[in-house]
Amino acid sequence: MTTENFKEYITRVLPAAIFDESGEWLNVLIDPKDWKSLAQQLRDSEFDFNYLFCLTCIDWKTHLTMVYHLSSTGHRQTIVIKANLDRANPEIETVSGIWRTAEFHEREVYELFGVKFLNHPDLRRLILTDDFEGYPLRKDFEDPVNMIKL
Repeated sequence: MTTENFKEYITRVLPAAIFDESGEWLNVLIDPKDWKSLAQQLRDSEFDFNYLFCLTCIDWKTHLTMVYHLSSTGHRQTIVIKANLDRANPEIETVSGIWRTAEFHEREVYELFGVKFLNHPDLRRLILTDDFEGYPLRKDFEDPVNMIKL
């Protein structure tokens, strides 16, 4: 399987996808509403992206970007999927039913960035207390104790 094969497949199932080949792996920027169906197709396709090994969020001050690293253990290939979210109301469908590893990582991103994972089976805090206010990994978070301001 080559990068061109991935691009052809993704273009066929999601023509609006934008590709970036400047890094080690193929990066694909998609609309958040397309994420769950693309995720299912990538796992079930001949490419067999059966392993979600990293899920994180980036705060760009103007928007948030979800980043998913997927691997095909059989083909030894990796792909990165990104989706830009509205900073005021960051939402994206959960993929915890597709890759079980997403369940924990989505909870972490929910707690630290405030991203709501729609239809997540157990979206609750992992580390912070229930009365903690704000999202500590957002760039606009102000910590009065440590005086952090980005």
